[in-house]
Amino acid sequence: MPSVSSPPNLAGLARRAFAPVREAVDAHRIPGAVFGIVDAAGAKAVDVVGFAQIVPDRSVLSLATWFDLSSLTKVIFTTTNILRLVEADIIALDDPLTNAIPDLRQYDPGALERRLTFRQCLSHQTHLPAAEPLYSYGQDPQTLRAFVLQRVWKTGPPVYSDINFILLGIAIERLTNVPLSQQKLPAGFTFAPPRDESAATEFCTWRGRVMRGEVHDENAFALGGASGHAGLFGRVDGILDYALSLLDGRALAPGSIDAIRTPAAGPGHRTIGWQIAHSGWSGGDAAPGHVIGHTGFTGTGLWLDFERGLAWTLLTNRVHPSRHVETGIHELRRAVGDAIHLA
Repeated sequence: MPSVSSPPNLAGLARRAFAPVREAVDAHRIPGAVFGIVDAAGAKAVDVVGFAQIVPDRSVLSLATWFDLSSLTKVIFTTTNILRLVEADIIALDDPLTNAIPDLRQYDPGALERRLTFRQCLSHQTHLPAAEPLYSYGQDPQTLRAFVLQRVWKTGPPVYSDINFILLGIAIERLTNVPLSQQKLPAGFTFAPPRDESAATEFCTWRGRVMRGEVHDENAFALGGASGHAGLFGRVDGILDYALSLLDGRALAPGSIDAIRTPAAGPGHRTIGWQIAHSGWSGGDAAPGHVIGHTGFTGTGLWLDFERGLAWTLLTNRVHPSRHVETGIHELRRAVGDAIHLA
């Protein structure tokens, strides 16, 4: 592990990083936000502004609010658990998924899906599509899982794909013999938060209601509420504790930490699970090339700078009450990151 330099005063850094977030809430671009930053010694600074819900009623955000983490599920839950299975010698990154899911495309021994590896899915280097409206095929979770496994997927160039992580979630269920919704989670995370303690997301035309305390992602909902790509909810303290466990090496073994920090072969600026800093990315252009991060569609994000010994999270409900509004979330995330990197 590289040496860690001393970070600046966290309280002052948090104030500067949170300033553009307050402006976004004051301008009604997003309903509300929680920000948190932690250093490798465990010091934290957090801030909160705005509303957990604005329609049909108003509810104020707090530091105890549960956020739908959306695709942060991919890194916090799925990537971490796959790497722990690797550390336990239950699988290897270059094993085919069929080692865990022998019935994947079972009626076609030559199917491309049967040759996909854990590494390829984790780094989004597969032929699978970005997304598919699985929920439109029905709502029985087990039947939908069977559909995912037997579908003849259209081939294409590697893209960031929810399907990769849906398959990884099924693999975790098979390897542990425990449904995702019943997997053990650290404090500060859940797949089933209390409704009144959660940040609202979108008014869903399919479900006919504002989503609050239930997963925003339609496919994760149809798969039972917990999937490898989405479904996890978290509080700011839980996310910072998870980030700290990566910074100080408690969450994963050194080889796994190297895997999430090292660029993977192929397009997309990917590592194992995460994205690494590059021009135009969510963590800001001032980010050194070693910084990693990930975002969630609902308006969440987590970034880590191992060399500086810092991690930060920005949690918003920017899809409330609709995803079909330009909130400037990408620019906001970048402004927060740049404020941290330039301190």
